[in-house]
Amino acid sequence: MDLNIFIVIMLLGGWFIGKLFTKIKLPSVLGMLFWGIIFSFFFGNRIPVIVDNAEPFLKSFALIVILLRAGLGISKATLKKVGVTALLMSFIPCIFEGLTLLFLLHYFFEFSFYTAGLTAFMISAVSPAVIVPSMLDIKARGIGKRKEVPTIVLAGASIDDVFAITFFSIFLTLIRQGNVHLGKVLLSIPISLLVGIVPGIIVGYLLIFYFRKRIKHIKSTEQTLILLTISMLLVKVGDIFHSAALLGIMTVGFILLEKATDIAHDLANKLSQIWIFAEIILFVLIGLSVDIDVAYSSGLLGIFVISLGLIARSVGVWLATGFSNLNKKERLFCIFAYFPKATVQAALGSVALKMGIAEGETILALAVLAIVFTAPLGLILIKVFTPILLSDD
Repeated sequence: MDLNIFIVIMLLGGWFIGKLFTKIKLPSVLGMLFWGIIFSFFFGNRIPVIVDNAEPFLKSFALIVILLRAGLGISKATLKKVGVTALLMSFIPCIFEGLTLLFLLHYFFEFSFYTAGLTAFMISAVSPAVIVPSMLDIKARGIGKRKEVPTIVLAGASIDDVFAITFFSIFLTLIRQGNVHLGKVLLSIPISLLVGIVPGIIVGYLLIFYFRKRIKHIKSTEQTLILLTISMLLVKVGDIFHSAALLGIMTVGFILLEKATDIAHDLANKLSQIWIFAEIILFVLIGLSVDIDVAYSSGLLGIFVISLGLIARSVGVWLATGFSNLNKKERLFCIFAYFPKATVQAALGSVALKMGIAEGETILALAVLAIVFTAPLGLILIKVFTPILLSDD
């Protein structure tokens, strides 16, 4: 198949079916995923080879866009107000779900400890693609503003992703280099986070200086291009030094919003437009990677395991919000808002398969099941219970 024809079919089909799913009150990303599966079923052997080569870059690009949007949506004042709760929400639910899934996958799917860990923390990451737009919309409507409930979810979920990806990377390293001591790898976590944040702070201030100096000569579109290019370089540097580069990217957005609000708002608007394209690419690509037979064979058991993981995550959310001033309804809303999975699973679900890990196809199938099961469930719960559990403040 000609590459141009493939791109047109992928983009137009993904966009149309995404809109169709939105009309029937389901997440658009689910429609895009299904379009990728359908397209792969009928034309899988005719997809251009270049698509496989470009896939890692495109998925990384989509993650960068959504994390920049998250960083540009959280102010310092708001973060101070929800700081402790957001911090607890960023790792306690992820740990509860990740460890639960690790043992479940080891027991039910007979994965090795390291492979189970890699899969568990890939699945446990919540979806910025679903949560960030939903929380930004709730914030814009002024719902839950007094206690900043949407911001707690927004900040916590964004860092939750970084936390989950960090542990995914740790288990990936352990699989690649089986003789690495687990304790040594765990000790590298705080260093990885620090080495990820510091470049983000530096880049944020340098961009502000440059944008302010050239404000009359550089348009917001060019600013966005510079921001995305440097963010991609941060990811590359993070790969080299094994740092939490995605946290650094979010930090860039945070610094820009704090020190150059007008520029940050323009960038956020541009990135929201770019996300329309990046979202289609990301979820159609994961659909293209799915082996339907493997997904079917993992179905019921996979959903059972993922459901138990969600229960563990819910316990984690309840504990993380236990020290806050949120009432029971607001804490229940946080549980529902932490259900959706999509972005990280789409970006990382096929990594094990491409690495040649024996369970790779099953891991990809579980990633797809997590998206198909939790994304609509979470979005429906958010939409239905927002007016019931949160108040207009």
